[in-house]
This record gives sequence, structure tokens and C-alpha cells, in this order.
Amino acid sequence: MAPTAQLPPLILHPFSGGSGTDDLVSGSLASLALQGLVASPDDESVLLRRMLAGRYQEVRMLLFLGKDIFRWLQQCVEHVAGEPRATQDVPITEQSFASLVVEHPPEPVREKLERWGVTDRRAIFSRAIGIHSIFEEPPPAQSLSAIFLKNYHRYADHAYICYLHAQGFRQIDSTDFSFDLYASEEYARILSDGWNLDSDSA
Repeated sequence: MAPTAQLPPLILHPFSGGSGTDDLVSGSLASLALQGLVASPDDESVLLRRMLAGRYQEVRMLLFLGKDIFRWLQQCVEHVAGEPRATQDVPITEQSFASLVVEHPPEPVREKLERWGVTDRRAIFSRAIGIHSIFEEPPPAQSLSAIFLKNYHRYADHAYICYLHAQGFRQIDSTDFSFDLYASEEYARILSDGWNLDSDSA
């Protein structure tokens, strides 16, 4: 059995705050109100509008997360290019690494995500991949139908499955490949500390 190989780190960038964050919170509260779980003085049309605005921000967030993941998938493919294990009959492709991060990430990555408060890693990562396989950039809010926004998670789930089946790929897990996970600020700090150490030793 080949030893576990180290992949490039998966670096996640922060999402924009401001009105987008406000829309997320307002949309979540509106959704609860529409379900009758919390009281609200607003009528149904107002609550629906707020919910859809929040769902749009969720789609944007998943798309930007998907960008980070797709960037990493490409880096992984380049990293293993030419390795014997990557050029067998069933190739290792972007889909192999997508399945790795969604289904079989290393235990330290799972633990880190849990510390960050990510309770459903599989749904978030798979939907991010699905959304970004459809949209390269956030579409204008008015171009998305209410049906799509209300049910975007279902579309994203199916888009992820379609992406995985776009070509044949070899299933891999964390015994084959390992990787680290960083927030972009955290990774920049690590690089900066490394440069400072190099400067001190020069």
C-alpha cells in the first residue's frame, strides 16, 4: 500500500459582511416566522421577500466557498500529476478530491470544522461544489426565480451529483491523501511567521 501523500492546504476566505450578513439573519428569522415558529408583526409578503433575500445571500456564500474548493481541486490535480497512483486505469481527477473533501476528509480537518461551528460539513461542501459548478460568479438576484431560491439546496445537491458523474474517477480517502485546512488569515499568519524566522536566521 502506498503511503499517505500530503496535498496542498485547502484555504477558505471570509465572506463579505455588511448588508449580506444582515440579509442572512433577517432571512433566517423570516423563514422561522413563515413556518410559524416565531412571532412577527410583518405580513407574509414582507416575510417572503426577506426570506428570499437571505436565501440569495446563502447562494452567494456557497458560491464563494465553491470557488475556494475548486481552486484547491485544481491544485490537487496538478500536485499529483505524473504520480503512478494518479495514472492508473481509473484516473484520479478533480472529482476524486471533491469526494475526498466531502465524504472522507482527514480527522484533523473534521475536528477543525467542528471547532469553527460547522455542524453539517458534507451538506455545505457538496452544495458549494454544486452551486459553483453552475455559476462562475454570483448571478443578479432578480435573475433567480423564487422557486429556485426557496429550494436552492435541492438544486445544489443534484448539481453536486451531476458534477461527480461528469467523468469517471477513482475514489480516494484520507488513507490515500491528507491535507490541512486554514482560514485565509490564519494561513497568511503562518506564512508571515515562516518568513520572519527565515529573516532571523539569515
